[in-house]
Amino acid sequence: MLPAFVARPLRALLLCIVAAPAAALAAPLEVVTSFSILADFVRQVGGERVSVHALVGEDGDTHAFQPRPSDARRVGSAALVVANGLGFDDWVARLARSAGYRGEVVLAAQGVATLEMTDHAHDDGKGPDQHAVDPHAWQDTRNAERYVDNIAEALARTDPAGAAIYRANAARYRAQLRELDAELRALVATLPATRRKVVSSHDAFGYLAHAYGLRFLAPVGVSNNAEPTAQGVARLIRQLKAEQVPAVFLENIADPRLIERIRSESGARVGGTLYSDALSAAGGPAPDYLALMRHNVRTLVAALAAPAR
Repeated sequence: MLPAFVARPLRALLLCIVAAPAAALAAPLEVVTSFSILADFVRQVGGERVSVHALVGEDGDTHAFQPRPSDARRVGSAALVVANGLGFDDWVARLARSAGYRGEVVLAAQGVATLEMTDHAHDDGKGPDQHAVDPHAWQDTRNAERYVDNIAEALARTDPAGAAIYRANAARYRAQLRELDAELRALVATLPATRRKVVSSHDAFGYLAHAYGLRFLAPVGVSNNAEPTAQGVARLIRQLKAEQVPAVFLENIADPRLIERIRSESGARVGGTLYSDALSAAGGPAPDYLALMRHNVRTLVAALAAPAR
């Protein structure tokens, strides 16, 4: 028989274990996403019930990703894999198959209203420009709501015991997205229509432009690895001069040399760095999606509103 000073604490511990909810005892759900913005959405919806890993991390370029054996092992052991879809990260499905993953590959952009993108910079001047679906749908906060709903339902299917939690978290986060949308619209409304023209490194901001009344011009198309033609860049520079575009913008995942060339030849100034396909590190200006969108629009408005030099 155990002494009382040992037995009483032991009984109390056993009672706590028996009374603890199953959710508190379960290990977090292992979720793998293709890139960091999706990982943030999953964290917002999943909370403490998930452990999330982004294959392409902060400031990473999803277009250039080359999986390592450790990535395949992580995917193979995941409870859920989340990709964007729309041709942005098609390599996820191939990686999942090769890794022996047997679960669901969720396409977070499923059901969004897509836009076409026109690749002006890569045509040779002898035929029509190329059209494709623009995969950067998260750049419109209204589309982000669909991403969040899709992720919440996928988590609920994978972990039915947490379904109510996932849906409640999604509802809370959707409310934050709507507040953000109103804030961004008010910011852009301060710009005259003639000062809403923007140049960035590649064509990643079509949804942002469509949602908030901006006009983006870019020398590179959907893939940040694509090489713009000399004719395309020259045509863009002529257009910038003719339209008196006040500023050009760097991207966190892009080589700055192209924008520097455009700046020096067009006379436009560099207005700052925008975050397109990846979050910043934790100490940076875009450590989560809400911060990313605020940073981008505030940077754009500040530079475009500044008087010409």
